[in-house]
Amino acid sequence: MIRKAILTAMVVAFAAATASAQVELSGTAGWTFSDGVNVGGLDDAPIRVDPKDAFSWGARLGFNLTSNVEAGFLFASQATDLEASGVINLSVPQTVYNYHGYVAYNFGDSDAGVRPYVLGGLGATQYGSLQTATGDIGGDTQFSTTWALGLKMFPSPKFGLRLEGRWTPTYIKTDPGGYWCDPYWGCYAVGEPEYSNQYELSGGIIIRF
Repeated sequence: MIRKAILTAMVVAFAAATASAQVELSGTAGWTFSDGVNVGGLDDAPIRVDPKDAFSWGARLGFNLTSNVEAGFLFASQATDLEASGVINLSVPQTVYNYHGYVAYNFGDSDAGVRPYVLGGLGATQYGSLQTATGDIGGDTQFSTTWALGLKMFPSPKFGLRLEGRWTPTYIKTDPGGYWCDPYWGCYAVGEPEYSNQYELSGGIIIRF
């Protein structure tokens, strides 16, 4: 009951904050450079899996809460192939999706024709099912962050163009990394986290409401 009340209050507060905010709807298209992780293999023989670099596209809805601060949600999709190399070599079609809430800071005045910006977000990366000859294998969804530098250009007050470079590191797993010892607390096993990274270069359009 308390949790529902808190969530309701948050929704009402967000709606009130954005009721008079300027809204920006964007569509983007670009190219994503991807890398994967080592997954081990039979008898510790190495196998590495990497999404192939491929075309990507996305959509974004942003609310300008102030003249410089923007909050919103972004979606991106990359239709690619998951490539395995090492003991096993194969390539299987897969689609990778990004879902992130974000906060961005836009430099300059709100009516400026050119506005650089920085962006940071939290959300998830979904690795779609693998389409094999014997049937589909279920995918996986993992926590991820996303970070971007970009440039908005507005030839008119209601229409703009966007250029952006965005990095999305996605946590996949933690490998044993040895031990860490402290003279007071003893020794502990430590791990080395592995991330799959997406580096997207994109351009798109912006429509202001």
